[in-house]
Amino acid sequence: MPEHAVGTRDEWLVASKELLAAEKEHSRRGDELARRRRDLPWVRVEKEYVFETGDGPKTLAELFDGRSQLLVYHFMFGFGYRVDEQNPGCTGCSFVADHFDGVRPHLNGHGVTLVSESIAPIEQLQAYAHRMGWTFPWVSSLGSDFKYDFGAAFTEDEQENGAEFNFRHEDRVAPQREGMSAFILHDGGIHHTYSTYARGVEQFMGTFGFLDVAPLGRNEEDDTGGWWQRHDEYGRQS
Repeated sequence: MPEHAVGTRDEWLVASKELLAAEKEHSRRGDELARRRRDLPWVRVEKEYVFETGDGPKTLAELFDGRSQLLVYHFMFGFGYRVDEQNPGCTGCSFVADHFDGVRPHLNGHGVTLVSESIAPIEQLQAYAHRMGWTFPWVSSLGSDFKYDFGAAFTEDEQENGAEFNFRHEDRVAPQREGMSAFILHDGGIHHTYSTYARGVEQFMGTFGFLDVAPLGRNEEDDTGGWWQRHDEYGRQS
């Protein structure tokens, strides 16, 4: 347990009021960022993408499932991520995905469909989802350029010689990375509206909101994400 200042209730109230002012400013800045995100120009998607699903092949348009908006999480699974057959899904992506099923009814009710995609056979995705107890739609983009075109997967040449990731050039990149991309059906076509990667996906990890108000916070120090485990692994002996 780290050393921490202990004070009176009056001292706590003074500090809390100062903090509240900063929190309100943070909320206002968050609202402004959300507005700027919505104001980004929409880019029409011209390429045809086909995904393998539990119900057979589906196009990107069909993934909308009758709604006007679509969020696609780029889940790191297999494909250069790791060789561990028992745990082929990224630990961090699994942490993110644990939040999906709870929000889906609210998103669907607001005209938004949420799916996940990975470069892996659909049977492997279904097996891992069954283990984790997930029911959200998870599609295979194996054989498609989708993850590559939206900045979350990289060719062998890009891995060796560098590529654009998270809107900046990196000299070397991994075979794949995590991210979320947003799309809308508009004017008879599909448009790409937004993508976020790396720490940008933290906004979909509601657990952090709880930890950030807990006394010790995320308690990560210099080991960001080092404490993450799949939800069925906490408490296991290493």
